[in-house]
Amino acid sequence: MSNFTIRPIHIDDDAAMAAIIRSVMPEFGAIGSGFAIADPEVDWMQRAYAQPRHAYFVLEQDGRVLGGAGIAPLTGGDASICELRKMYFLPAARGIGAGTAMMARCLAAAREAGFRQCYLETLNGMDAAMRLYERSGFQRIAGPLGATGHGGCNVFYARTL
Repeated sequence: MSNFTIRPIHIDDDAAMAAIIRSVMPEFGAIGSGFAIADPEVDWMQRAYAQPRHAYFVLEQDGRVLGGAGIAPLTGGDASICELRKMYFLPAARGIGAGTAMMARCLAAAREAGFRQCYLETLNGMDAAMRLYERSGFQRIAGPLGATGHGGCNVFYARTL
């Protein structure tokens, strides 16, 4: 396990997170409409996640933001369901236990916000991420929930909190 910190996003982290999202998503072919890379909030993550029942955390190592993840109510879904959102890490943060630690932080925040279930969307090819989701208690479900606008995603997971 490497030396890293997980903390709530600050406004001065917005540019770093936007750059991370825009560099990681194309690695997996997740570009254009139908993917989170096109969401307007990518440029103002701190403001987007400052709302009630929202949380976004960044992974920092040696003063550099290497990734992040958050939770928010599932758009168009039941009020008891949150969505794990925008969990992306630069290559330097992969394989060091950061994903497991970030997942634990996000799921704890979801429980604290009163959610009873967590949902997420991903796509084929994000194999390491899917292994993390499954190790974290998520189970594949047949199709999408809510109305996220991410029609490019083709793999769906949910877990009880």
